[in-house]
Amino acid sequence: MTGLAAASVCDAVVLERESRPGGICTSYYVRPETPGRLPDAPADGEAYRFEIGGGHWIFGGAPHVLAMIDALAPLERHARRSSVYFRSQDRYAGFPIQHNLRDLGEATAAKALAEIVSAQPGNPRTMAEWLERSFGPTLCSAFFAPFQAAYTAGLWTRIAPQDGYKTPVSIAEVERGARGLSTPAGYNVTFAYPRGGLDAVARSLAARCDVRYGTEVLAIDASARTVALADGTTWSYDRLLSTLPLDRTLAMSKLDRGEHPDPSTGVMVLNLGARRGPACPNDHWIYLPESEAGMHRVGCYDNVADHFLPSSRRGMGTHVALYVERAFAGPRPPMSEQRRYVAAAIEELSRWGWIANVEASDLTVVDCAYTWSWPGSRWRERAIDALEKAGVQPIGRYGRWRFQGIAESIGEGLAAGTAVRESR
Repeated sequence: MTGLAAASVCDAVVLERESRPGGICTSYYVRPETPGRLPDAPADGEAYRFEIGGGHWIFGGAPHVLAMIDALAPLERHARRSSVYFRSQDRYAGFPIQHNLRDLGEATAAKALAEIVSAQPGNPRTMAEWLERSFGPTLCSAFFAPFQAAYTAGLWTRIAPQDGYKTPVSIAEVERGARGLSTPAGYNVTFAYPRGGLDAVARSLAARCDVRYGTEVLAIDASARTVALADGTTWSYDRLLSTLPLDRTLAMSKLDRGEHPDPSTGVMVLNLGARRGPACPNDHWIYLPESEAGMHRVGCYDNVADHFLPSSRRGMGTHVALYVERAFAGPRPPMSEQRRYVAAAIEELSRWGWIANVEASDLTVVDCAYTWSWPGSRWRERAIDALEKAGVQPIGRYGRWRFQGIAESIGEGLAAGTAVRESR
């Protein structure tokens, strides 16, 4: 999305490895009881709409960026419904959990409240230390430790604290929540999604660009200002913007000086279409500190909008479209492990009563989904500086190795593209 936005305002050429625009922000379709993906909705509407990497909801963003997205593909706006599910107790708690302590029971709420109010955050070096000092042992043991262990694929005890806005700390709101008076909080209290699917935004942006599909860049020669492509050809460039993950761009340009890079984690996301089970929640997404299959979050596409369902299943409440996330660190899991995850997730969700018979099952894998940093690391800053000095500008969520949403990514692309246009 960042690269398309940049090219849409500066007449640049986009080199895109895939056959479609949008990267992981791409919708696709699966007919019930039929294997294989469709790139577009069938004329009869009889298919589940899924996304690569799960639901990519649009939150935040500057007003002019949201207005532009809305003009490209009309947005529907939603107020977040989200919770934490404790399977061992069959208990739901509101999200963020620290603002909904009452849902954990009176005794646990009182203990967690006392620990949070008396917390001394200090100067923690790791995410685990920050969460323990901010929220105390009771809430960490119940939720933060098991959830973060799954969400970060075990890295949470070693990586630096980051993205603190995802886990807001307000003593006043914690105290209100302990009395059952919580109010919505966090960076995605409201969000938007295009009725025509997220790929409608990508297609609209791509229509304004010169996109060369099926064009994979293998190497960057910054001194010669050329890129080598997988088909054996070489292209010259005046300016190069890269939305590839920062570590990949660094390696491809041969500017990697052997410094230990900051880590990233991937995610296996199982997209499911099924008959709705009797216990299926009504939330947009649910955080899971307890799961035998290793899943850390389940999202309900159709609780956002029923156009994720086949046309004959809409408006009846009988079917559900889900995305089920499980993180991994290191190389992509082998196919045998991917198949085991699919089977385990379906079995567990069926046992919970969230789904009944499955009509569509499709696994997507994102190798670099979340980026992190080691305590005290300056790798990110040095990598970006080395590339920019060589005339390569990393942009976007993965290019600059930081968490940001779609709207912010598009805004960054527009700014980068405008800077290129005005420098000519």
